[in-house]
Amino acid sequence: MSRAQGGLTKWFKEEWVDLGRKKKDGSYASCGRKKASLKSKGYPKCVPKSKAARMTEAEKKSAVKRKRAKTQGVGGKPTNVKTVASRKKKKKRSKRA
Repeated sequence: MSRAQGGLTKWFKEEWVDLGRKKKDGSYASCGRKKASLKSKGYPKCVPKSKAARMTEAEKKSAVKRKRAKTQGVGGKPTNVKTVASRKKKKKRSKRA
């Protein structure tokens, strides 16, 4: 039997990058960090390289900002935030005659 090529297998084969650490040449550093020190670069916001290529600069900044605004490591577990924020719906105004 052959195994499916999606799901977790695909997830591990993707190249993950950190949106918060852009290199001088415009590419991104690979995901992860050597020390858990929050002093210099802040907590990483990791996404697949293909997803990062489709995001606008504003979406990238927003994702990193929202990730770093949350308290990290609560209960020993990583904190996740949505990569692309959902838009807030505008309230409809009723026409009064």
